[in-house]
Amino acid sequence: MFKLKTTLVIALAIFASSFAQATELKEWTFLVFINGHNNLSSFADMNIKDMEKTGSSDKVNVVVEWGSTSSKMTKRLLVLKSTNPSKVTSPSVMEMPNHDMGDYRNLVDFVNWGVKTYPAKHYFVAVWNHGSGWHRSSLPVSARDISFDDNTGNSISTEQLGLAMQESAKIIGHNVDIYGSDACLMQMVEVASEFKGSVDIMVGSQETEPGEGWPYAPFIKQWVAKPTMTSAEVGVLLSKEYQKAYAGGVYGNKPGTTFSATDLSKLPALYASLTTLQNSLRGLDTAQFAQVKTAINNSINFYYSDYVDLGDFLSKTQSLDFSRGINGLSQTQTALKQVVLSTDNGSTYKGASGLSIWLPTYTSSELNRYDNLEFSKITGWNELVRQVVR
Repeated sequence: MFKLKTTLVIALAIFASSFAQATELKEWTFLVFINGHNNLSSFADMNIKDMEKTGSSDKVNVVVEWGSTSSKMTKRLLVLKSTNPSKVTSPSVMEMPNHDMGDYRNLVDFVNWGVKTYPAKHYFVAVWNHGSGWHRSSLPVSARDISFDDNTGNSISTEQLGLAMQESAKIIGHNVDIYGSDACLMQMVEVASEFKGSVDIMVGSQETEPGEGWPYAPFIKQWVAKPTMTSAEVGVLLSKEYQKAYAGGVYGNKPGTTFSATDLSKLPALYASLTTLQNSLRGLDTAQFAQVKTAINNSINFYYSDYVDLGDFLSKTQSLDFSRGINGLSQTQTALKQVVLSTDNGSTYKGASGLSIWLPTYTSSELNRYDNLEFSKITGWNELVRQVVR
């Protein structure tokens, strides 16, 4: 009897220990929404194989939703370590036919599924695809914010991306710890503002990204080695690794790259100073305002010339001989530095500050839409834009 009882106790203890390990939350789940329903499909395969060089660990889940041009099925994978360089070997956990990755509701569904299936203390949600910043353009392709699905003709607008992160935060039970765009031109204050109250850290590029995108292999390797990093530390790590990858690293030498990590909890001070700044700029006389427009034209800009580097615009404005009379200018410079945790750019963009802002000097059909962005509602920046393009 005694022996049987002891054996039973040991068995129960082993079961309890195994159950605790099975239900213990991992530190992180990395959810990557890989929309390869377009001409980037081959890079999606490459990036997933790079993820497989390390794969998920006992502390970090690496999970992808993968659409490609080679299959009618969109797959959800738990990324596991593989030494096979020729194909993706991670198991398909779920498959969906004719899946529209240009529908923000499917991004939310992926997050919901990921949180339930791979629970963790922290979540990093990334959208992988073409990107065009906050607005649409007809060149070089019919660019539509982010996540263009060529199968359906749909995409996720900046406003819808904000809704997706709001819904994701509700699902998670707290803010999305990190949101990232593995896509071009998305690191803008207008995009960040749509995440108000739903995202802690935002990472991405102000400029276009090379096709290779993020350096998943070195990034995940270091992240998995230190899984208790904070959200800010993970964001800064990715920013540093991105710059290294294109500065003679795994993706060669491409000096025209940009990347930054930003702390969105610091945005309220930036909003307040920008509100003051735009009011002051709008009150300048005609000759002074003409000089401000010249400062806009002389500031660092990106693939779309109306995407102006916010920090450089502030610096160019500060160099004007009447800048001491512009309220909010120095405060905005200080607030911007508090928002941007790390700016890691190639040599072409050494002066870029980490966040872009919309400053067109031409009349745009997007003005009415811009009026309704959260950034415009909070700061009134749209009123300054309308005065610039007048």
